Amino acid sequence: MTDPPVAATTSRARSRFAARLLVAQALVLVAGALTTWLVASLVGPAIFTNHLREAGDNHTTEETGHLEEAFASALLVSISLALLAAVLAALAVSWYFSRRVQRSIDSVAEAASQIATGHYGARVSDPGLGQEFTTLALSYNQLAEKLETTEATRRSMLGDLAHEMRTPLATIDAHLEAVEDGIRPLDEQTLGVVRGSTARLRRLAEDMAALSRAEEGLHLTLGLTDAVTVAATAAETARDRFVAAGVHLDTDLVDAGRVRVDAERMGQVLGNLLDNALRHTRANGTVTLTCRRIEDWVEYRVSDTGDGVAAAHLPHLFDRFYRADTSRDRRRGGSGIGLAIAKALVEAHGGGISATSSGVGHGSTFTVRLPSQP
Repeated sequence: MTDPPVAATTSRARSRFAARLLVAQALVLVAGALTTWLVASLVGPAIFTNHLREAGDNHTTEETGHLEEAFASALLVSISLALLAAVLAALAVSWYFSRRVQRSIDSVAEAASQIATGHYGARVSDPGLGQEFTTLALSYNQLAEKLETTEATRRSMLGDLAHEMRTPLATIDAHLEAVEDGIRPLDEQTLGVVRGSTARLRRLAEDMAALSRAEEGLHLTLGLTDAVTVAATAAETARDRFVAAGVHLDTDLVDAGRVRVDAERMGQVLGNLLDNALRHTRANGTVTLTCRRIEDWVEYRVSDTGDGVAAAHLPHLFDRFYRADTSRDRRRGGSGIGLAIAKALVEAHGGGISATSSGVGHGSTFTVRLPSQP
């Protein structure tokens, strides 16, 4: 909550604003009333006298003077009463309007104070004062929603990152403690475990940096590229890893025209998908990379004969740190960020990415669609 002195100062400032607004409106009304009264008092009697002359007035000068005086008096009294009533009515309307404006400002200020203290659920209702205030409330609420989403994402990422770091750090700590206590020798096996854990930490840091850059908006160097060339390059880059793991990598690349992409970033997307398929496919299994044109889209598919994905997990595969099988993925070195990076990069190119699977044990297919170019 806002500190009391700050809240009191803010309240006084709002009150002063409402008072200034009402005084300004009152001055305008009074100035208008005085101007009307002055013009009527100067012009009205002269017009009355002129009409008397045109009507053939036979009164004496003294009688005419009394008539003019009576007319001027009646005119000024009636105008004064009318103007007083008008000013009072206008001031009442101005007071009501000022109160509504003040309440609208109060609600925005209160919501801003709550957001400043970390309460991102604060929202502003439409004050009903016109399109401008409606747009202001809508824009403010959109900003609050964005901040709330960003904060939730930040907390989730920090929690997930801490969880991901805990295991390799615990492994390193345990082995170093065992070496210090003389339980384990500082041999190649122990060093290998420590190196593996530090490599996992390094990979996690690199993946987090890549994801952050992708979601914040990368500077893409776009150029027209042959769609098949992008897929063929990604396959050749990954082929040695597949050979080492004993998994077959097949390609089915059909001329699909050209795409406007950052070739390096799109190669990173397909590389992430191929690595993901490799982690989930056993030796002697097969991963297939296809490229073809479907209507106005170029479609890349990475299909595997591996573990498959249960239907309940499919909607979450592109979430940060999400794993359908946590323990197995950790053993295989996945950080749970690769698919999130791929999604961010594909969307930055104006495309989309999706995943399908017939279920556990029946493999899975990841599809990337990019706008085709003439």
